Amino acid sequence: MDQNGLRVHSQQVIDATKQALERRGVSIEEIAKIVYEMQIAYNVGLTLEHCIESVESVLKKREMQHAILVGIELDELAEKKMLSAPLQQIVEADEGLFGVDETIALGSVFTYGSIAVTTFGHLDKNKIGIIKKLDTKIGEGIHTFLDDLVASIAACASSRIAHRTRDLEEHNETFADIEPEETAPETKIEGTTT
Repeated sequence: MDQNGLRVHSQQVIDATKQALERRGVSIEEIAKIVYEMQIAYNVGLTLEHCIESVESVLKKREMQHAILVGIELDELAEKKMLSAPLQQIVEADEGLFGVDETIALGSVFTYGSIAVTTFGHLDKNKIGIIKKLDTKIGEGIHTFLDDLVASIAACASSRIAHRTRDLEEHNETFADIEPEETAPETKIEGTTT
């Protein structure tokens, strides 16, 4: 914390984000499976481990962490019927014209470029993997925000993979040539400082 006791340490935010996803029944691996499904057709040698690393990296971004924490908090408050009317009913019903859930998720996608934005749109429309399970409202949970947030994470992680693919192609390499921890677009690229 800072001198006024208000600043939260980065690791605390990362931990809270991962715990919130876990509490809501969403694992890193389930998100990575979506990324794998989206990217395997374009990437020789891509493994689930590459996709897990990409998801983990996306979850280190503050924009994503904040979106996840806010969205999950709103879903949980709605489950406890703690939102004011009419917001309670709107979130609980996941009304079609309520676009705030997509807006929060989309806002966190912009960091990863236009490919992430179009991938998010695809996932929001087609509901792949756990996104479909969250969207179908199986059980008593409210996932108005969470399904879109998972789509956002998967879209960003897919975008990272796509950008890395281009770098690899320029060096006549594929994902078969790199370890999962080397999936970042900046890793082992000539002319970069990282």
